[in-house]
Amino acid sequence: MGWENKPFKINDIHDFVPEKVKPWILVFFVLVYQLSGGVYLASVSEMTGSLALMQEDIMMAGYASLVGLSLTFVIMFRLKFAYTIKSSLLITAIGLVLCNVIVIYTNSVPLLVAVSFIAGFFRMWGTFACNTTIQLWITPKRDMAVWFVYIYLLVQSSIQLSGIFTIYTAFLSTWQHMHWMIVGLLLLVALITLGLFKRFHFMKPLPMFGIDWTGIVLWASTLLSFIFVLNYGEHYDWFDSVYIQTGLAFGLISLGLNLWRATFIRHPLIELKTWTIRNVWLTFLLYILVDILLSPSHLFEHIYTEAILGYDSMHLATLNWVIALGTAFGAFIAYRLFALKKWKYKTMTVIGFVFIAAYLLSMYFIIDYHIPKGLLAVPLFLRGVGYVIIAITFITALSGINFQVFPQTITIQAFVSACLGALLGSTVLHHAFNITTKKNFILLSSGFDSVNQRIQHIPKGELFGALQQQSIMVSMKELYGWLCILSLLSLLAFLFRESSMRPKALHPKFKTIRKSIKHQLKMDRLRA
Repeated sequence: MGWENKPFKINDIHDFVPEKVKPWILVFFVLVYQLSGGVYLASVSEMTGSLALMQEDIMMAGYASLVGLSLTFVIMFRLKFAYTIKSSLLITAIGLVLCNVIVIYTNSVPLLVAVSFIAGFFRMWGTFACNTTIQLWITPKRDMAVWFVYIYLLVQSSIQLSGIFTIYTAFLSTWQHMHWMIVGLLLLVALITLGLFKRFHFMKPLPMFGIDWTGIVLWASTLLSFIFVLNYGEHYDWFDSVYIQTGLAFGLISLGLNLWRATFIRHPLIELKTWTIRNVWLTFLLYILVDILLSPSHLFEHIYTEAILGYDSMHLATLNWVIALGTAFGAFIAYRLFALKKWKYKTMTVIGFVFIAAYLLSMYFIIDYHIPKGLLAVPLFLRGVGYVIIAITFITALSGINFQVFPQTITIQAFVSACLGALLGSTVLHHAFNITTKKNFILLSSGFDSVNQRIQHIPKGELFGALQQQSIMVSMKELYGWLCILSLLSLLAFLFRESSMRPKALHPKFKTIRKSIKHQLKMDRLRA
């Protein structure tokens, strides 16, 4: 009954709604949830000016939202079996409405961070409630490779659409109107839920008992501390600042407490044995490598398009469409070759890295003072293709693990893929860029002195600006070159490594997952 009905049927929606329409209602809901959040990083420049905050403050709130999202994975099935879909949608929609309203009217950084963390939690909860309801509609066989193609196509496309909508909204009016637009969409979700959904229990609810809430707090503290260090490091001059020293110490202490608690409590949020699973630590390390290779997208692309080419935010928004197109094409490749034809994990990883290497090589060769915007679209398209193939391959690699620890494995992967990886990569690149720019500025200006007749007629301000711009271009070219070498070496390492693993994992029935959780709760009560 319920979720196991064939043909596919959504019993949570009233019968007067046509069955063919029901899944599309939930897809619309997922898009709304994916567009919602605490702060929108595409409007960071407008928010910093309006709220009199630093860019790092807004970025901190944005990453806090991703931390809340990541920690939801560990308890997502508990939430599913404790609440009806109608209750979940109403709680998350109203919760996100309140979060968006608070963000509009506050300039307190701690409050922004806290609200964004909660918004990330609600965003993932609502998304999961919708997606699990239509899982059998997407893949009747519960094929995890097919399932994750759908998930990443939706998520990555929504990220680009969110950036586009935010930029257009901020350009045409103010950044606050993006939040009001999302509030309106969320209220529409709540109204549709009240009118079309019913409180249907496809299984007897399970209590929210035995969850390691202390572990959630400690892991959140660990991630936020490391994010603080990476985010504010350049601003506070790294370890010369007591703030960075304190943040790192707090992060290491909370990490130590997490690992220590996992040795003696019955059900820690993340068990120690989960970290020792080969696919977990391997994809964790590979994601760090991928984020370092793609770090120019968070730093160089903005500097190049804005400071060198002089593009405004509207021109940048059009480039987001190119990335979205690359994401769709990459998802199509993964669907045809990985999900349907079951190509090897190694092969798909190589294909993903080929596109990433092509992105870096094309950027290395085309960056100049005068290039058409159409030419810049080529590397951005390649980046979109490569990243989504890698993301689908890596998360599918975790699905073959025992499903009891599966939520823990994707939480660990989300720590690096959503929370720390991109920030770590951009921080490393930013530090290297500062050093390289200073070096190249000194080298380029070594012959410019008072006795050089060729520059006597050039005003000093104009000369300094030209030198600064040239040192930036040379430094970007140099670091793109090093990243190209790293990507090609990575490709060689993958080509020499043998692996015959193919995607074969199927998602267990929800009855099976619920039975496992129920048995665990029963054993906990007996021990208590």
